[in-house]
Amino acid sequence: MQDCVFCKIVKKEIPAEIVYEDEHVMAFKDIHPAAPVHILLIPKKHISTFFDLTDEDVSIIGRVQLAAARVAKQLNLEEKGFRLVSNCKEDAGQLIFHIHYHLLGGRALQWPPG
Repeated sequence: MQDCVFCKIVKKEIPAEIVYEDEHVMAFKDIHPAAPVHILLIPKKHISTFFDLTDEDVSIIGRVQLAAARVAKQLNLEEKGFRLVSNCKEDAGQLIFHIHYHLLGGRALQWPPG
């Protein structure tokens, strides 16, 4: 998608503070953090929402989950833990229509979130 900000970050057309990258996944710091640690994890393939996933995307989503664990370890969250959140569509708070996960940590997180 040409207008997708996350696709532009993947193509390095927009700068981001990247903390992890492999062939399928990119993770970078959120520019408006909601916790001391706030990382966005995205598949490099553009997939707008969970409703747009196909059978071929199963491994990509699994790779995002593995990347989340790797990033959490890298950021010393293994002992205390972290939250991994993804919003789907407007009512859930999805602002950028490219599947992404928020990895939040570095403090005690409340539940329910809102």
